[in-house]
Amino acid sequence: MEELHIPDLIVLAIPFFIVSLIAEGLIVQKMKREGRPLVGHTVRDTAASMSMGLGNLAINLVWKGAAFAVYAALYRLTPLRLGTGPWAWVLLFFADDFCYYWFHRVHHECRFFWASHVVHHSSQHYNLSTALRQTWTPMTGLPFWMPLALLGFHPVMIVTAQSISLLYQYWVHTEAIGRMGPLEWVLNTPSHHRVHHASNVQYLDKNYGGILIVWDRLFGTFQPEVETPVYGLTKNLHTFNPARIAFHEYAAILKDLQRPEPLRTRLGRVFHGPDWTPGPERPPDNTAQTLSA
Repeated sequence: MEELHIPDLIVLAIPFFIVSLIAEGLIVQKMKREGRPLVGHTVRDTAASMSMGLGNLAINLVWKGAAFAVYAALYRLTPLRLGTGPWAWVLLFFADDFCYYWFHRVHHECRFFWASHVVHHSSQHYNLSTALRQTWTPMTGLPFWMPLALLGFHPVMIVTAQSISLLYQYWVHTEAIGRMGPLEWVLNTPSHHRVHHASNVQYLDKNYGGILIVWDRLFGTFQPEVETPVYGLTKNLHTFNPARIAFHEYAAILKDLQRPEPLRTRLGRVFHGPDWTPGPERPPDNTAQTLSA
């Protein structure tokens, strides 16, 4: 495999995260004093989000190496090679964003994956610290990027594109920026992502895009911001304990698996959507017995 070394962009960005969090807090406070109806920050919520981010960073020190090893193994298996030139990076930009869309959508539409992603939606606030509220089980994302290695993208390019996407998505987690004109047609913006983090009925499961919003427009999951978002979950998690935030949905799934229900129903509770409930049991068909009688 040809050599390609790029530093960990997320680690390099840590000083920027800290400075921008402080700056945003001051700006939002000023906007609230001016009468803007913003949710703003609280110390405990921000601390919980930062704790989740630090935990994610620590886990990824190990997990990123394991994921990279999988990409490298697949890259060696495939005869395809797209190289590392400018056109390969352009193609990867769109391919990575497409993979992110489906990763994100599946993590909302299947409870097994939602158990990992719900962490990011568990805050009732919306600010830059919310962007740091990341999962402690990042392993669920691996299958969605494996095809890129099989298509011939260098593993270092794949993990770099993932980091660029994550860095881009940091700044859209804010109430301090309004609509952005024509950019709203193409890019994921703070307005679009506020919709995604809202629990308003018309906003549920919308705007999955990472950098681009075009996939949502193409696949029918786009929703503009038309009413004030109410952030958080439809059933909010009233805790700032990082361990509970990280694993509460897994605990709920295990509890559901212990219900005295048919296996098909229990599996449905795991692999259907997070809000899925089994329908009423179909009564047995006694027609044949009636006729024979």
